[in-house]
Amino acid sequence: MRSSLSDLACSRKKIEMVHLDSAMRISCSVVCYQNSFEQITRVLRSVIASSINVSLYLIDNSPNDKLASVAQQFGAIYIHLPDNPGFGAAHNVAIQDALKKGVAYHLVLNPDVYFSADVVPTLLDYMEQHQAVGLVAPGVYYSDGRQQHLCKLLPRPGDLLMRRFCPALYRSSGRLALYELHASGYDKIMDVPVLSGCFMLIRAAVLDEIGGFDQRFFMYLEDVDLSRRIGQVARTVYFPHVTIIHDYGKGSYKAMKLLFYHVRSAIQYFNKWGWFLDTKRDVINTATIKKILSVKNIVE
Repeated sequence: MRSSLSDLACSRKKIEMVHLDSAMRISCSVVCYQNSFEQITRVLRSVIASSINVSLYLIDNSPNDKLASVAQQFGAIYIHLPDNPGFGAAHNVAIQDALKKGVAYHLVLNPDVYFSADVVPTLLDYMEQHQAVGLVAPGVYYSDGRQQHLCKLLPRPGDLLMRRFCPALYRSSGRLALYELHASGYDKIMDVPVLSGCFMLIRAAVLDEIGGFDQRFFMYLEDVDLSRRIGQVARTVYFPHVTIIHDYGKGSYKAMKLLFYHVRSAIQYFNKWGWFLDTKRDVINTATIKKILSVKNIVE
């Protein structure tokens, strides 16, 4: 994670700006499933340390309610859903309640992320200054400092198939680099069709308009679908000037049950948007690639 002294000074000003703005209303939901106390403590602490007034939700899809004590420690609203309706459906519980409270922004987080105090205020400040932006996401890194390439084009069936089952061939073909937009350098603000659900700061009016997550996706690709639907009504922006750490376990590479969920979600996604004949996908992807290669998408 990189920052200069001037960047830190600027960040402190932005934190103060957001903290003092009484009109700034933000909610945040973390959906967990049998996560450790340490992991949930870490992510909730990151939110609370951001010096903003936030309605914080911990939605627990675990069979037991052991994590209720962690939520209480940080003043989070704890909602236990032992029937486990899925990632998107659980976030929707918090989103619907937050929208009723009149929030201006909602932050969707994975339980396996953590970040410094300047991240959320800086992104809020950016969205306040850019009203056409409906979704913004920061730079994402592993704990060892390696960057995660989570900005993506809208997927084709072959992208998901090759990326999961033939990764070496997919990488050597150059298709992986194209799909993950490596040519962008990941060092500039840019409009991206798909952003990761590990950290999504979303304008509440946009969530209200599109209806939140599509609950048919139990797990996986719900963030792809949400990014695409937000992109129909607002800009979806990658903002690399603040960064987070994401453990990113890639569970479907390790457990057959999670692989089943991944494959099922892929089928649901392409049934919804189109398999090989998806003209809108092709138009969006082509425009994105052209902008990145011509460096016309730099929108500081």
